[in-house]
Amino acid sequence: MEPFGVLGVDLSPRDLRETAYEILVGACRSSGSGRRLTYVSNSNSRDRSSQQLSPLSSSSSSVQRSLSTLELDASAVKELGLKARKKNKSDADRLGGAASEVQSNLVRKRAGVTVGELVRVQMRVSEQTDSRIRRGLLRVAAGQLGRRIESMVLPLELLQHLKPSDFTTQVEYDACQKRILKILEAGLLLHPHLPLDNSQTAPQRLRQILHTASQKPIEIGKQSESMNILRNVVTSLACRSFDGSMSDTCHWADGIPLNLHLYRILLQACFDVTDESSVIDEVDEVLDQIKKTWVVLGINQVFHNLCFLWVLFNQYISTGEIEDDLVFATEKMLVEVEKDANSTNDPAYSKILCSTLGLVLDWAEKMLQRYHETFYRGNLDLMRSVLSLGISAAQILDSGKKNKELDVACSRVDTYIRSSLRSAFSQEREKVISSRKSSKNQRSPLPLLSILAQNICDLAFNEKEIYSSVLKRWHPVPTGVAVATLHACFAKELKRFVSGISELTPEAIQVLLAAEKLEKDLVEMAVADSLDSEDGGKATIQEMAPYETQAVIKNFVKSWIQTRVDRLREWVDRNLEQEEWNPQVNKGRFAPSAVEVLRIMDETLEAFFLLPIPMHPLLLPELMGGLDQCLQNYIVKAKSGCGSRTTFIPMLPPLTRCAAASKFSPFKKKDRVPTSPGRKFQNGNKHEDDFFSVPRLCLRINTLYNITKELEALEKRTKTNLRKSGFARDENVASGNFVISVSSCTEGMRQLSEASAYKIVFQELRQVLGDYLYTGETSSSRIEPFLQEVERYLEIISVTVHERVCTRVITDVMKASFEGFMLVLLAGGPHRVFALQDAPVIEEDFKLLTDLFWSNGDGLPLDLIDKLSPTVTGVISLFKTGTDELVEQLKQVVLDSNGTPGKSRMPLPPTTGQWGPNEPNTILRVLCNRNDKVASKFLKRTFDLPKKA
Repeated sequence: MEPFGVLGVDLSPRDLRETAYEILVGACRSSGSGRRLTYVSNSNSRDRSSQQLSPLSSSSSSVQRSLSTLELDASAVKELGLKARKKNKSDADRLGGAASEVQSNLVRKRAGVTVGELVRVQMRVSEQTDSRIRRGLLRVAAGQLGRRIESMVLPLELLQHLKPSDFTTQVEYDACQKRILKILEAGLLLHPHLPLDNSQTAPQRLRQILHTASQKPIEIGKQSESMNILRNVVTSLACRSFDGSMSDTCHWADGIPLNLHLYRILLQACFDVTDESSVIDEVDEVLDQIKKTWVVLGINQVFHNLCFLWVLFNQYISTGEIEDDLVFATEKMLVEVEKDANSTNDPAYSKILCSTLGLVLDWAEKMLQRYHETFYRGNLDLMRSVLSLGISAAQILDSGKKNKELDVACSRVDTYIRSSLRSAFSQEREKVISSRKSSKNQRSPLPLLSILAQNICDLAFNEKEIYSSVLKRWHPVPTGVAVATLHACFAKELKRFVSGISELTPEAIQVLLAAEKLEKDLVEMAVADSLDSEDGGKATIQEMAPYETQAVIKNFVKSWIQTRVDRLREWVDRNLEQEEWNPQVNKGRFAPSAVEVLRIMDETLEAFFLLPIPMHPLLLPELMGGLDQCLQNYIVKAKSGCGSRTTFIPMLPPLTRCAAASKFSPFKKKDRVPTSPGRKFQNGNKHEDDFFSVPRLCLRINTLYNITKELEALEKRTKTNLRKSGFARDENVASGNFVISVSSCTEGMRQLSEASAYKIVFQELRQVLGDYLYTGETSSSRIEPFLQEVERYLEIISVTVHERVCTRVITDVMKASFEGFMLVLLAGGPHRVFALQDAPVIEEDFKLLTDLFWSNGDGLPLDLIDKLSPTVTGVISLFKTGTDELVEQLKQVVLDSNGTPGKSRMPLPPTTGQWGPNEPNTILRVLCNRNDKVASKFLKRTFDLPKKA
């Protein structure tokens, strides 16, 4: 960490330390008229002695720290709360060797020593170096008697007055000369007090001299030309002033950041070399001496406070953060710096201030963003100080909000709370996972998230008890922010958990209930902490988006329902393709696929009531509705492709008038429903393997009827399960949920029954009805063959179809037979002609047909037969009516329906299919089939109908 910036010149810490020491010694001598200042202890128990500290080598210079045993009234120590080093054991034990012997002698004699000697030891300057510096300064003073240090360029003077004989080796002398030249470069060229003027030649000359000196040492004799040139150049640069005149004060070490680096080294002398986390007892006296360098370094009280704050803070960091008093002292020093910042407009100071406080803030935030790892019940004072440091630094840096310090503090603390709680949450989570892994062979009764929920609850209470009291100074609702953060962290885990499971399990229920309890506790803590806040905790509570565990459970059940409904739907699609609808295989007279569908539905409902949830009545309609849709899909597919009435009724032939008989039938193959290749007819019946054969259609009818009955039973069992689950009052939710399927079954049975009937009459029995009945001579092609075949099919229906549905199917067969009989009479084609005398035969055949369905009282009810017979009997009555009467009747009905005048040509009555004795097209067709010249002539004249082919 370096807040002051880099020097840009190759100067080691030792080089800077020696330079700083030279400035300190020179400043002290200059201010003290050349006499060495001596500090004598005020202790009453101390023997006064004039004996000086014995010379020590550089390696044992720390022995000079004898004044640590002195008892002083140091104001700096008191004001900042700094702690002087306490002697826990003898220095002799810690130092050893020759140093130990000297130290023991000092302790025994408790001699007075100079502050300068103390500073030398603190700055790790050897006595040999100290002697050389003082000799050099004596020579400088001798040549310039009475001249103060700020009016000279000290490195230049020392460069000229230090001799090779002052050093032990030539190498040492050369190193010293290079150091002095680098200091001049740093102070005059790189970091000058005033910006350099590019128009002047002095800077370039100095660079040339320094470059030459780096290759060959400079001659420093009094008569040396190179030395004179150097002095002239350095003086011209050091004595510049803002107005361009030559100043009496030399500026060679007061440029930023060189002066700050040197001053920091001097301030570090306040810390004990043997215990760097403690200050020396003589800190006030040392600081007095250090302040004498201000005139050379360009330091004032503002910069001193900022540098001293950094030194205190950096000392705490560099010593391992073990001495909390240094933080307390930094906090107090920051108060002074804040005052300086508010009253100082120096841009250079502001830059260093921002850099310094930025580092302090970064360090503080690193600790505060994870304060649970650093602070505990026993060091809350340190936490307060670190908080104060961080917030004060942030407030100073946030100069744009000088009137909103509370907002800055609140915002920062809010960030610290959230960051630290997130970190603490992660640690708790890792602990739970690690604990579970370490005990993986031991079965835990609780899921991981249930344990974590309890731990997080404990963490929240711990936060409230320990940390919130400290944070309350800067934030109105620290506990509220903390619990809101924990709430959000657990919400992420809960969401991840929920997204990772596919169905509701006991473990999932445990987790959701634990989450619900945690949320309740956290909300209560947030509300309690926010009672005195401006909004009453409204913002905090709004931040805590509810877990909505009940909604989660509901969604899980919905997902469970959807999964099972989808499975059933897939099963229906897959197994219906394999269903053969073979009544010979299915002894139960209904399809196995339907049995399986109903079984799956029953098992699904049973499993639903086994789910450990409190919302069965709420979600039951959704489940039953989904099952209902699947079953409806089954029903629709079960009846699809089976045909309908219109599928099997043949196309009507064109109207013609009687002539020679023609073998043309309305039941010809091209007018029928296309049949699959390979179908063979035998006695009017299709092969038993026909997928849509009559027995298979009957099986489909039975299957739909069985579904309706099973749905009734399933609804009753569902109500029983509701009562067993404690929802007796909600039985009504189980009613009417299969209404779509029941309705589809009813409609499906109607369609299949009708399709079966018309298939029998118009497709299966085509050869004995459409191709045979009344062809040629009416009396020789009667209805008996058709009746025999119908009777056979009625036996199949009676055996195959459930008794509750059988009557409906037989009734549809009767309807189809009646309609087929009328089509033979009215649209039998050119090969059928009827005379008036054929009417009794036709009437008798129809009587035989109705008797078949009555079956002497064992068949259909007589009233039902009588209800459906009038249309046919009405048509037969036309066959008993004379031709002239029929013609007049036709004219009248056409006139009544169309209002056509008698003189205009009568329009051809359209075919409506609504046969009846008063229907124009029906009368017209009776005339077309009447083997009568009057009828043929009327049809030719009125409608221009062609003759039968």
